[in-house]
Amino acid sequence: MKYIDLRSDTVTKLTPKMREEMMKAEVGDDVFSDDPTMNDLEDYTAKLFGKEAAIFVPSGTFSNQLALFTHCNQGDEVIVDQEAHIVQHESGASPIISGVQLFTLESKNGIWDLEKLERMIKVKTISTTRTKLVCMENAFNGRVIPLSYMEKVFNIAKKHSLAVHLDGARIFNAATALKVQVKDIAKFADTVSVCLSKALGAPVGTILVGNKSFIDKARFNRKIMGGGMRQVGILAACGFVAVKEMSKRLYLDHENARYMEKLLREIPGIVIDETQLDINMVFFDIDDDRKYGLDSYLYEKGVKILPYEGSFRFVTHYDINRDEIKSAIDLVKQYFSS
Repeated sequence: MKYIDLRSDTVTKLTPKMREEMMKAEVGDDVFSDDPTMNDLEDYTAKLFGKEAAIFVPSGTFSNQLALFTHCNQGDEVIVDQEAHIVQHESGASPIISGVQLFTLESKNGIWDLEKLERMIKVKTISTTRTKLVCMENAFNGRVIPLSYMEKVFNIAKKHSLAVHLDGARIFNAATALKVQVKDIAKFADTVSVCLSKALGAPVGTILVGNKSFIDKARFNRKIMGGGMRQVGILAACGFVAVKEMSKRLYLDHENARYMEKLLREIPGIVIDETQLDINMVFFDIDDDRKYGLDSYLYEKGVKILPYEGSFRFVTHYDINRDEIKSAIDLVKQYFSS
């Protein structure tokens, strides 16, 4: 059975162009920085984001954790949103790998009270650690964070000599929604994680960008973390297609998400989360206990969604079209009307 998969934009299969480029890719040993295709991808991405250098790692979790590991020393504090991916979806990696203390600051849909943010910054004393890093995220779930806000956070951090890391897993989606270049977002962070397998269709990989001295240190730390890879030009070839071509079609996923949203609004009882409609996602809930069985029902009918966890999240991507979206939402409608 061919499933309509709404779980995430990570589920996409390689495009024909990616498979073709993999076959042609010139490769070498990337631990020795001898893979020409990977070197080219890292250089290209760094320039695209307005940074000096970049490094390829296996995943978004790896990239975020490598950033923390490289920015911080053991015992340092990192300020991060309480709903951020670094906290909620990276398996408790930060204290394990970096030995850092995470200070989780509550926000309103990804926006902090900036006066409180500044009050929470710590200077090292006999009783307190020091705050070393502030982490932002854009896009933040289904919401795009305004550049004016990011600039204010960045300026507060620099006022206190702190580094800023941006989890930009879906930064190309954010740039598409904001109608800006990715470098316009990246300038408000010292380092940025850029996922190639979320929305962009690559099979593997995230790129961490920053200044040269940071990336040189990160390259050593990547080896410590087990991320030194060999002939990875075949993955870099996919990454080029992702960054150069797939990033330019994301508006279609956004339009399809708005189409999905329109169909969902026709179902009685469904409540759309109006705060998270900026990119390729629709968050919603329904006041009906049957919501706990929707994933099983849809799976039997050929549609994959995530199990209910406080709300539903349906995601559009390269591998689904409007007809499939219509079919999936018709099944949701049938389920709740039966």
